[in-house]
Amino acid sequence: MTLNILFLTITISKRKESFDEALNQERINKLYEENKDRQISMYRM
Repeated sequence: MTLNILFLTITISKRKESFDEALNQERINKLYEENKDRQISMYRM
C-alpha cells in the first residue's frame, strides 16, 4: 500500500503600495470627504 501526501504551504502577504498608488488613494479620500461635507451642508438647509 502506498500513501502519497502532498504538503502545500500558502503564504499571504500584504501588497506594498507604490508612491503613485498612495497619492491616488489620498486624492480619492480627499474628494470623498469634500463630497460628504457638501451633502451634509445641503441637508441642513
